[in-house]
Amino acid sequence: MNHYIVGHNERCIGCNTCQAACSNAHKAFGLQSHPRISVIKTSDISVISACHQCEGAPCAEVCPVQVIHHFGNFIYVDEKNCIGCKLCAYICPFGAIHPDGTSISGVAGISVDTPTYSKTISPTLDWEIGVHTVAVKCDVCFFDPQGPNCVRVCPTDAIEFVTEEDADDLSKELRVQAAEVLTQVLHEDASSTSQTGGEE
Repeated sequence: MNHYIVGHNERCIGCNTCQAACSNAHKAFGLQSHPRISVIKTSDISVISACHQCEGAPCAEVCPVQVIHHFGNFIYVDEKNCIGCKLCAYICPFGAIHPDGTSISGVAGISVDTPTYSKTISPTLDWEIGVHTVAVKCDVCFFDPQGPNCVRVCPTDAIEFVTEEDADDLSKELRVQAAEVLTQVLHEDASSTSQTGGEE
C-alpha cells in the first residue's frame, strides 16, 4: 500500500501554512516551488486536497514518456523529464496534479510580454510563453527523512501522514464501529418484534 496524506476538515483553519512549507521544501530540494497540495475553502469549512498515491495510478498509465511511476511507497513524477502534455492532470480523478513551470517574466534580457490569466482559471488551461510546464503533485516529501513538511507545520494537526500500519488500524476501527452499529440495529429490531408479538 502507498503512503499518503489526508486532511481533517474539522481541524483545518485554512491558514495555508502547509502550502508555504511544501513550496519552500521542494524549492530547496531543486524542484518546482508550486505547492503540491491545495487548500479548499467554503464559507463553512476548509480542508487540504492532495494526491491519493493511487495503487493503480491512472496518471502513470497515460504518461506518454513514462516519467510517472511507483517509487517506494508513493507515485513519483520525474519533473526534469516531464514534457508538460498535461494528460496526467486531465485523467486524475482528484484534481491533484498541478501543471506548473518557472515564469520568464522579469528575467533580465527578456522583453516578451507574457499573458496573464485569472487566478480562478485551471492550470491545465493556461499557458505562458517560454515556460516549460511540468506535472507537479504530492510526493510525500520523499527527500526529507522527517516526512511530509505540511504535516509537521500544521498548527492544528489537521494533516495526517498515513502509512500501511495506520490504514490497517483505521480499517479495524471502522469494522468495529460498523459491527457495533449493526448489533444495535439488530437489537432494536428484535425488541420491536418482541413488543409487537412478531406481527407486522
